Amino acid sequence: MQVRHDEGVAVHIDPEPCVGIREDGGEASAGERAGQPLSRENWIHSRGPTRSTTRKATGAGASSRAPAQPGVVADPGMCGRSSYREPGGLAFGLRMDTVGPRREDEESKLVMHEREKSDSVVVAGKPSNNAEQSAAESVERRTETKGNADQRSTRRAQDRASVSQALERVRQAARLRRKEKFTSLLHHIDAPMLRTAFRALKRDAAPGMDGVTWETYEKDLDRHIEDLHSRVQRGAYRAQPSRRSYLPKEDGSKRPLAVAALEDKIVQRATAAVLNAIYEEEFLGFSYGFRPKRSQHDALDALIVGITSKKVNFILDADIRSFFQEVSQEWVVRFLEHRIGDKRIIRLIQKWLRAGILEDGIVTIEEKGTGQGSVISPLLANVYLHYVFDLWAERWRRHEATGDMIMVRYADDLIVGFEHESEARRFLDAMRDRLREFSLSLHPDKTRLIEFGRHAAANRRRRGLGKPETFKFLGFVIMCGKSRRGRFLIKRKSRRDRMATRLRAIKEELRQRRHRPIPETGKWLAQVVAGYFAYHAVPTNGPAIGAFRYYVILLWHRALSRRSQRAQVTWARMTRLADDFLPKPHILHPWPSDRFAVRHAR
Repeated sequence: MQVRHDEGVAVHIDPEPCVGIREDGGEASAGERAGQPLSRENWIHSRGPTRSTTRKATGAGASSRAPAQPGVVADPGMCGRSSYREPGGLAFGLRMDTVGPRREDEESKLVMHEREKSDSVVVAGKPSNNAEQSAAESVERRTETKGNADQRSTRRAQDRASVSQALERVRQAARLRRKEKFTSLLHHIDAPMLRTAFRALKRDAAPGMDGVTWETYEKDLDRHIEDLHSRVQRGAYRAQPSRRSYLPKEDGSKRPLAVAALEDKIVQRATAAVLNAIYEEEFLGFSYGFRPKRSQHDALDALIVGITSKKVNFILDADIRSFFQEVSQEWVVRFLEHRIGDKRIIRLIQKWLRAGILEDGIVTIEEKGTGQGSVISPLLANVYLHYVFDLWAERWRRHEATGDMIMVRYADDLIVGFEHESEARRFLDAMRDRLREFSLSLHPDKTRLIEFGRHAAANRRRRGLGKPETFKFLGFVIMCGKSRRGRFLIKRKSRRDRMATRLRAIKEELRQRRHRPIPETGKWLAQVVAGYFAYHAVPTNGPAIGAFRYYVILLWHRALSRRSQRAQVTWARMTRLADDFLPKPHILHPWPSDRFAVRHAR
């Protein structure tokens, strides 16, 4: 085994992975020392000619000598009484301490952060206008600021800088040596990394089984971080069971969530940051779920651009059944070991997978699943599907498909477009077999193969069928349509079921706020409506966001009318309130082709 050490990252060559080998250029068609701060008192002119020596050296030889360093005046005798300013720079007050004899030809040096030097308290006097040259020396030097004038608390910025530099080295190693293992990664989870991870957590997030909140942990943050770092580095860290919680779904069922303890969240986020630096160089271009600098709108843009620019006539809308609960923990560890050779990182992940779930006072340890809702879960899910689906699907597209084929994956939601229906059905059958090998299966009700694309409407009309079918992806209904000029256009519309769910939540909150001041409720509704527009205000979705604002006004009017038996809010007043507080509906996002062209320029 060949071992190599590069700047704190130890790697060694690993045999080929057991499932799927990444090929170079395998992106899918749908996607692709700063110096220390300076101040007056930090620059001390400590070595140079004395004032008396300088006055004697007034000949041509003295005047021809240039400063030894930038920012050092030619006549050091002036340093004690004036300021020097470099072109385009700040003015630095320079002091000269003449202790002992100095040689005339000795090079002037600047001493930074000299200790036991008090700040001057003498206010500078202003000389008269048109004074003689000697009057310049009579000016008393300025009062200097105690400490750095622009000095601030820089710990958080320094933490981010050190963390960013360390992760950049890991990222470069992962990019240059794609078939090697990382054997030394735990030292990157240091105190600055843990502190940065803590700052990145949501302050109002639900606490875990220990009940510790963000505000409580912050009160003695330095001691907590040092203790946590010590336990992680010496192997004494123990993961706590996650608290079980349920989130209602649109179909009436409940999605089980795992709420981890605060310290587990901190270590998981720090570990995810290190692993992301490695796997961001591995993941393929059509994977968008829970990745840095990739959002739902990026996935939607890639999908729409792929359908409109390629010969896509059929869409496979696939959904993996209970993915986060059915993931094989054994396969997760095996997939991670393809690139992660640090056994301490592997043991950390195994601790989280086997920590168990606390529900009704009983801790249950599960043999499968990644604990949906935990910080590390999205990364583990992406790693799992990268080896199970992404690499396999990319190889199938290269070697099996004869027509155009596009793919977009956001977590466990898969959209695959085909030119030929026969290839779509062959891919669906092969995909079922592939997922079955790794303890996964497709949801029978949510997985569909539909005719969709530029020629779908004409082909269905020729066969006597209705309009092309639609499919749902990331909160929108995707439909085939036409522009005002009659050209093919993919339209997006907000899902009605999710809009209704949001309106029911607003109705309940307005009932609780019924007797609050109107300006307070108006500001809260403005934030709600603006947040809805921030995601749903996409081209072709103008009527939906207008309807959402209208229904919010109706709910607000009903709540105000029920404040008392005599409360009567006219629609004229309601219209004024809505205009004063609620934002007007307008499109906030650019067209998918424009944004995709900017982010994936060729």
